Amino acid sequence: MPDLPKTKFKKKNTAVFDLNEQYGKLPPQAVDLEKAVLGALMLEKGKDIIVLDILKPESFYDEKHQKIFQAIYELSIDHQPVDYHTVIERLKKNLQLEEVGGPGYIVQLTTRVASAAHIEYHSQIIAQKHIQRELILLSSEIQTQAYDESIDVDDLLEYAQQAVFEVASGNIKKETERIDTVIQAAIDQIEEASKREDGLSGVPSGFTSLDRITSGWQKSDLVIIAARPSMGKTAFVLTVARNMAVMHQKAIALFSLEMASIQLVTRLIASETELGSEKIRSGKLKPYEWEQLEVKIKDLSSARIFIDDTPAISLFELRSKCRKLKAKEDISIVIIDYLQLMSGPPETKGNREQEVSTISRGLKAIAKELNLPIIALSQLNRSVEMRSGDKRPQLSDLRESGAIEQDADIVMFIHRPEKMGIMEDTEGNSTKGLAELIIAKHRNGAVTDVQLRFKEEFARFEELSMSEFGSLPELDDDLQKVTISSKMNKDPFGIDSGISPNNDFSSAPF
Repeated sequence: MPDLPKTKFKKKNTAVFDLNEQYGKLPPQAVDLEKAVLGALMLEKGKDIIVLDILKPESFYDEKHQKIFQAIYELSIDHQPVDYHTVIERLKKNLQLEEVGGPGYIVQLTTRVASAAHIEYHSQIIAQKHIQRELILLSSEIQTQAYDESIDVDDLLEYAQQAVFEVASGNIKKETERIDTVIQAAIDQIEEASKREDGLSGVPSGFTSLDRITSGWQKSDLVIIAARPSMGKTAFVLTVARNMAVMHQKAIALFSLEMASIQLVTRLIASETELGSEKIRSGKLKPYEWEQLEVKIKDLSSARIFIDDTPAISLFELRSKCRKLKAKEDISIVIIDYLQLMSGPPETKGNREQEVSTISRGLKAIAKELNLPIIALSQLNRSVEMRSGDKRPQLSDLRESGAIEQDADIVMFIHRPEKMGIMEDTEGNSTKGLAELIIAKHRNGAVTDVQLRFKEEFARFEELSMSEFGSLPELDDDLQKVTISSKMNKDPFGIDSGISPNNDFSSAPF
């Protein structure tokens, strides 16, 4: 059971028995099965491996049984044999032997069972009874706090969600699978991708040059997009969100922790209509510009983009909202702007690195649970600005936590040389408007750079024009055969290339 936030709640030390005695009911329990499981553990070698994955000491209703199981657990962890002799000695060492009824009670447990044939089934029943007791205690606490008028209802809801989540995550474990079933699932996914015209296995970003590398944003991936302030992080994910929703009819969940939803949408409108942010904000539009606005935002208005601008959203609230959107709207991807503005669990407060680490791991867990990609923006520390040379970001520049790098499947940096005062590249070419996506980590693919054009007046990223494009990013031989992505039979600029899905990039006419 999680602790209630200390600043908002005062947790009552109320046992579950109080509520049940009030209604004349005993808590869910299976004491006879607890005895049978403990006896079987001391009778047959190796059964502790099975049971320790299902039960923990607090799973037992009888306090004596909790202490006996704790002794068995300690023996198993120490790779010691488990029988009634060793259990008695361990309880002696823990000064608990008399508390559990002495050696006689331990021996008695072993005489109550003939074999350990049904130990796994019995253990599952004990675990279920424990979950029921936890839920009864939790509901009792929530009911008590709900009568307290001094408690903010939003705080109470957050606690209730967090508590139920911890009960579920702490007790419900995913079963292992045989490789043949996983292989079949993988083949099904490959077949599904082969039927798509764009040849992608993931959610397309709308940038062909990027999708060539990633094959789209992949399910269960955590994608970190990082940059220093004013590099265009928000503009990039807004462009990507617009591409996915308008061009590919995907449902997008966008959590904006930094900007209000109306500010975010205003930026989208400015980008979509090409009227410029100043005009949109001031509203000083000419009649023909009003017409242009109305016409160009039609597609955007019908796009399935769901925006939430809850400030300092917690991991538990984010998970709850994502689950609802997945069930109700079948969202394909989640975007968070940005990670460092999220709030972690109360126990991590005061240790920023630990808090960010917990958030990072939590986002990866949500991506796996909902089987969709999560794109989270992140800040970089100042060291990148102090660096000499081209000032390209590195993985070590990720702000506040190395765990972000470890948890992420893709880490991508946005680098705009002109914002760093670098107006020409090494060959003397102008860097004005040039944006580089530096893929610094890619768990399942190539580590390379992707060049885009940034239109600052519209806060929008675009593919490079034909004259600017140059050559494709260098890839390994195996990766050269990745299929053309967002527009399979077109180059990045919409020109028919005549490339079939099996062609190499090297045969493309650009």
